[in-house]
Amino acid sequence: MFEITFLGTSASAPSIRRGLSAQIVKHDEYRFLVDCGEGTQRQILQSGEGFKRLNRVLLTHGHLDHILGLGGLLSTLMRWEALDELEVFGSKQTLSRVHDLLYGVVLRGQKPQTKLYLREIKPGIIFEAKDFTVTAFPVSHRGAGCFGYKFEEKSHRPFLVDKADALGVPFGPVRRDLVEGKSITLANGLRIAPDEVLGEALKGASLAITGDTGRTDNLLEICRDLDTLVIESTYINEDVEMARKFGHLTAKQAAELAKQVGVTRLILTHLSRRYRERDVLREARATFPNSFVARDFDTYQIKRENNE
Repeated sequence: MFEITFLGTSASAPSIRRGLSAQIVKHDEYRFLVDCGEGTQRQILQSGEGFKRLNRVLLTHGHLDHILGLGGLLSTLMRWEALDELEVFGSKQTLSRVHDLLYGVVLRGQKPQTKLYLREIKPGIIFEAKDFTVTAFPVSHRGAGCFGYKFEEKSHRPFLVDKADALGVPFGPVRRDLVEGKSITLANGLRIAPDEVLGEALKGASLAITGDTGRTDNLLEICRDLDTLVIESTYINEDVEMARKFGHLTAKQAAELAKQVGVTRLILTHLSRRYRERDVLREARATFPNSFVARDFDTYQIKRENNE
């Protein structure tokens, strides 16, 4: 299961109730900060999430409303010694701007007390744990080097307790061995293979965050059959030409993508101050009923319903 907490949901500039782009994605002990707009460190504190283990930052692109908070965040982390190291992932173009911000403004020739790594990424898997992966995928916004991120649990075979009980498999390490694909031999000499007590493979939970994007036709495969899609909705459809001009989407376009690729839930973010939230939501739900508009500090759980 993944969990996402929205720290900032406004487009371009903050509003009274919405900060700039940032969200935390969690899976067990792993925590990722996706984008870091101005004021993100305060949002982290106000959300109650804190800085512990928040040592990986995934940047969608290099526009200031998505990276400017890194300066204050790094400064705070160094002062409080909250993290031993910080990894910042992004395209070559994004990291070039981040380097100028952190080394030219925040550090100004000083050595960071927190170990700082700028990790240039390409499309493909950029992080892999035992049971999930993080994949970067290209999106079309303004300029080169824009990415979204897909979080995906690896498929797993459920342990069939009834079958294990019927075969006399005792509780303890031998059951773990079977789950890990190892055959075991019981005290009575009976040999049991994993296939005898494991069910069919089940697909894990999946979440994609697109960042800013002005097209959806190049997102069809990466977004297909997602449990949750988080995507921008800077405009509504009456301003579709303006959206196209500035490389953004309307709520209707986002909803059409969700419907076309069969996602389970759509969450809209990066909202312009020119629209009322209910108008954005109404437009999306007219096409895709299971749509939501994220607010700052909203938290959603992402799990594969048929795996429960």
